[in-house]
Amino acid sequence: MEMDGPDEALMELRERHPGARDLLQAVAGSCLAAYGVWALLLQPGFRRVPLRLQVPYVGASARQVENVLSLLRGRPGRTVDLGSGDGRIVLAAHRCGLRPAVGYELNPWLVALARLHAWRAGCAGSVCYRREDLWKVSLRDCRNVSVFLAPSVLSLLEAKLQAELPEGARVVSGRFPLPTWEAVALVGEGPDRVWAYDVHHGKCPFKAAAGPSTTSTPGLPISQAI
Repeated sequence: MEMDGPDEALMELRERHPGARDLLQAVAGSCLAAYGVWALLLQPGFRRVPLRLQVPYVGASARQVENVLSLLRGRPGRTVDLGSGDGRIVLAAHRCGLRPAVGYELNPWLVALARLHAWRAGCAGSVCYRREDLWKVSLRDCRNVSVFLAPSVLSLLEAKLQAELPEGARVVSGRFPLPTWEAVALVGEGPDRVWAYDVHHGKCPFKAAAGPSTTSTPGLPISQAI
């Protein structure tokens, strides 16, 4: 039997149309690739965390970072980012004078990425990224805290913040507000909105009971219900 030449084989390949089996294989390959990325970048940090406390990594946008800094800029004391991801908030905090700035992140790949960003920015020896579980980190010497976490986690984090943070500390929460605390200021709109909360141990931080509505302007303190 005579074999087809290279030209005939190439023409036959071009004339073939992908069938259902080919499409299924392509989809399966894409799913496996996505799973590989998830397993490499996210799973190492999740394996040590209960399911209800797991928060997928979503990097903060430039606008979100700037909104966080606008509510912390000029404040003295140690600044920490709980669940610091790729470290962009910690790096920006250091650059604007919030020092020392420390990030706590459980995922080793994200910690490595954050350190790479700091090295490329020439700040490798100035900022600190630690691979630690935020639930085991002591906040007793922290004056400024940034969090970008899911609502289910924030509801549990409130108790830790109230128990450990010193008088006058400030917490800034991005994307979602603390569920029961009364914010003292907010900045931004939609997904870029961030809320600021001040810790005063002699004053209840929780939201007041429903009463006359109050209005707020982004960047200005929120009216306190009386």
